[in-house]
Amino acid sequence: MEKDLSNYRKSYEKHELLLKDVPENPMELFQKWFYEIDKFFVEDETNAMTVSTIGLDGFPKNRVVLLKRFTYEGFIFYTNYNSEKGLAIAKNPNVCLSFFWHGAERQIIIKGKAEKIAENLSDGYFESRPRGSQLGALVSNQSEIIENRDIIEKRLVELEKEFEGKEIPRPANWGGYIVKPFEIEFWQGRPNRLHDRIRFTLQPDFNWKIDRLSP
Repeated sequence: MEKDLSNYRKSYEKHELLLKDVPENPMELFQKWFYEIDKFFVEDETNAMTVSTIGLDGFPKNRVVLLKRFTYEGFIFYTNYNSEKGLAIAKNPNVCLSFFWHGAERQIIIKGKAEKIAENLSDGYFESRPRGSQLGALVSNQSEIIENRDIIEKRLVELEKEFEGKEIPRPANWGGYIVKPFEIEFWQGRPNRLHDRIRFTLQPDFNWKIDRLSP
């Protein structure tokens, strides 16, 4: 099977990213872009991001998860700590996050270190989830091999009965990570493939060094 994709092209012409418009802290620019996407490009799932880890087999692996909170300190998402990504992070906490918002012709690439958030914060978020999502966290031993889907469907029914009218506890192996960034690159598509790329690099004094990169 073969298909030639060499003629697949799109001209990026919607926005520009100039150094004079860039704040000193990248989280302020992230917030600005995030709110703009959320408001003007409703076709994009604004908080969908790719998390890249180095697996136990030595290979990088990407998967899309949902960003649930961001602060000046970093980016928070939730998962099963015993999942493939959780085990990878436990061995090597250096990760990469990326956002691609095709409607605005923008992407953001973040290098950082992941660490577990406080248990009470994971408890608080877990309590805010729909009951179906809470039960799903109990049902799934994420990333483990299962014989068929009927196994998890049956387990879900059992748990629905077990916890009917009761509070559902957060599993000890489920919770949040915060990715604390040390490098953030903002990419804005421009015509003729001469894209704008602005990179922020965290310095020892905790200020950010700002560079424009060649496209």
